[in-house]
Amino acid sequence: MSGLKSLFKQTFIYGLATVLPRMLSFLLVRLHTDESVLKSVADYGDVSLIFSYFVLFNVILAYGMETAFFRFFSKEEDKAKVVGTSSISLIVSSLGFFALALFFQDSIAKVTDIKPEYINLVIWILLLDALVIIPFAWLRARAKPIKYAVIKILNVVINLGLNLFLLLWLKDLAQDGTVFSVIYKPNFEINYIFIANLVASAVTLLLMLPFYLKVKYTFNTSLWKSMMRYAFPVLIAGVAFSINETFDRILLDKLLPKSIAKTDIGMYSACYKLALFMTLFATAYRLGIEPFFFSHAKTANPQKNYARVLEYFVVFGSVILLTVVVFADVLKVIFIGDEAYWKAMWIVPIILIANFCLGIYHNLSVWYKITDRTKFGAYISVFGALLTLALNFWLIPVMSYKGSAIATLTAYAAMMFLSFYFGRKYYPIPYNLKKIALYLTVSIGLSLFMFYSRFRGNYTMGIALLIVFLGIVYFSERNTVKQLLKR
Repeated sequence: MSGLKSLFKQTFIYGLATVLPRMLSFLLVRLHTDESVLKSVADYGDVSLIFSYFVLFNVILAYGMETAFFRFFSKEEDKAKVVGTSSISLIVSSLGFFALALFFQDSIAKVTDIKPEYINLVIWILLLDALVIIPFAWLRARAKPIKYAVIKILNVVINLGLNLFLLLWLKDLAQDGTVFSVIYKPNFEINYIFIANLVASAVTLLLMLPFYLKVKYTFNTSLWKSMMRYAFPVLIAGVAFSINETFDRILLDKLLPKSIAKTDIGMYSACYKLALFMTLFATAYRLGIEPFFFSHAKTANPQKNYARVLEYFVVFGSVILLTVVVFADVLKVIFIGDEAYWKAMWIVPIILIANFCLGIYHNLSVWYKITDRTKFGAYISVFGALLTLALNFWLIPVMSYKGSAIATLTAYAAMMFLSFYFGRKYYPIPYNLKKIALYLTVSIGLSLFMFYSRFRGNYTMGIALLIVFLGIVYFSERNTVKQLLKR
């Protein structure tokens, strides 16, 4: 139980590092979807499309080295060798990408149908973000969640502050004939969004420079090859995940008529953000459990703790799912600035459940990480990506963004079941399947009923059902809750 308390403590702090910054960035959705900032839903679609490419290239530039770093840092006696080798690897690959991308930026612009001026900013941001991958992993591996959290939060505070300044205040300040009139450009809003991101990434790297000054730059070829063998399946899985997560925007742009593509992407992306509450929880939990998985692998009967970890995740995830669905129409008013985006609200429960399944998958993934069978993670993720692509190609021309939402849910659910199936074979963990199935069935059933029936917006019934579900959870978990609360 002490190990689980440590997990919850670290998850809480990592949660702050993830939830607070993303909640701050969530405010950017409210800002960017305001019709006084970006002139149309299609403009927000442009921004969303560019960030979709961000996700894909961030994964490629990391190439699984972060996960490999955790694995080898935990088992190698010479920690400095792991840090030095992984740091040199990321520095060389990042600078190589940067040079090639700058040289071919015009070609990249043509292929992606994105303006070269945006491509240039994106290349710089990708470089800066890649250079802090190992420093952040080092903080997590050395159990320094507070420093990790402070830097992460500062990054988004700067990003948010610059977005507010450049998009809301700069125009008015420039009209007074001050120095701001020199830096203000009309119809430059999308550029300003990425300039704010660039400055925030640059400050983050500056704060991480002490790490690079401490590193012993020794490169061990044998170690690097071992790390790359471990990392390559993670890279494949990461690319597949990025396809599952964001490639639907790219396909919407390619498969829908040009007259509606960017508008549908804008609506879809804005409403997709309401699933952020589940994504935040799942991400924070994953950040906490990944080091936990490795550090407890050699303890007595670690499978028992792994089973509890998943059970707790399902409990909290079920409550989040039902709460967000019940209050979805309140949240849309708070976080989405223009009613023109609300047409895509249909996707919200589907995407919430999809991200819930993805979070369960991450918990189940302990079996292939602990047993060094990361290739199974790649196989499962590639299957999910192929399923996503196939369903998007089939459904987008028929259902537009609704088809993308259904494809996402189908892919994540399939990955979850596949991981569970193979996990039982290679690393059996005694999950309480009856209890987990109860929570999932009740929370998903109530969520779908409340949102798609005539009772949507009936907050009396919604709150009553939420209280009933919380009562079920408390009755089932009351002994565990009391143990966790003991000092």
